[in-house]
Amino acid sequence: MGKDPAPKDEQSASEEAQSATGYGSLLLGDDERGHFAERSARHGTIGGTRAAAPADVETAHYHGHRERLRSRFREHGEAALADYEMLELLLFRLIPRRDTKPIAKALLDRFGTLSGVLGAPPALLQEVKGIGEAVALDLKLISTVSQRMLKSELRNKQVLGSWTSVINYCHAAMAHESREQFRILFLDKRNVLIADEVQGRGTVDHTPVYPREVVKRALELSATAIILVHNHPSGDPTPSRADIEMTKTIVETARPLGIVVHDHIIIGREGHTSLKGLRLI
Repeated sequence: MGKDPAPKDEQSASEEAQSATGYGSLLLGDDERGHFAERSARHGTIGGTRAAAPADVETAHYHGHRERLRSRFREHGEAALADYEMLELLLFRLIPRRDTKPIAKALLDRFGTLSGVLGAPPALLQEVKGIGEAVALDLKLISTVSQRMLKSELRNKQVLGSWTSVINYCHAAMAHESREQFRILFLDKRNVLIADEVQGRGTVDHTPVYPREVVKRALELSATAIILVHNHPSGDPTPSRADIEMTKTIVETARPLGIVVHDHIIIGREGHTSLKGLRLI
């Protein structure tokens, strides 16, 4: 025979006890992270004596470490921090309740540099333990803001007189792409940037480019000069024979229409190559 069910008032008392300890909410399917965070915020006692709370000690340890890093950055600037510490400082905001040092080091081990981390696709970022979808998207947002900042340096300026800014922007936007991109910077008669457009995306080692479409778009924008840019996902910016031949075809197609091809820049992870600098234009 089974036991008689507990009286209603005893069941109510049991439910209240579960609610008071936090177990009731966990059984009801609440997010366990919130459950444990709530419990760690309470101060338990044993025999009237304050009980040691490991979660509180752990949190206090991280808070102290984080504040020390913030103080070093505030007082001495970025030169006082290693790359993994800069990344760790950033991750404090994105992952508030975990030790972010191992995650920062794992990201750098995987992607090599800060630039590599911020330039990595979200899917690859999520392969690193501790990085979920939300954090991966936040890192891409930071990367995008950085690119916009660099691009803003080109506005209302003669691009040929701001060549370092052009290279920095193109490197930030393209160096860590996993597929080839073909980009065109369209300039007016004063060599001021009119538009910056990605004209094509391809495979790891090829992007289809159509010279007539390049010239057609320049005419639509009333551009009188263009700068061609594409990346090599392999990391090596050395131009291929196909790169050289394609560039010459675009130059010859554009010239009769009064459109000048100032340069073709190839971007790699470790640097860039200028076909004009190599006297191939």
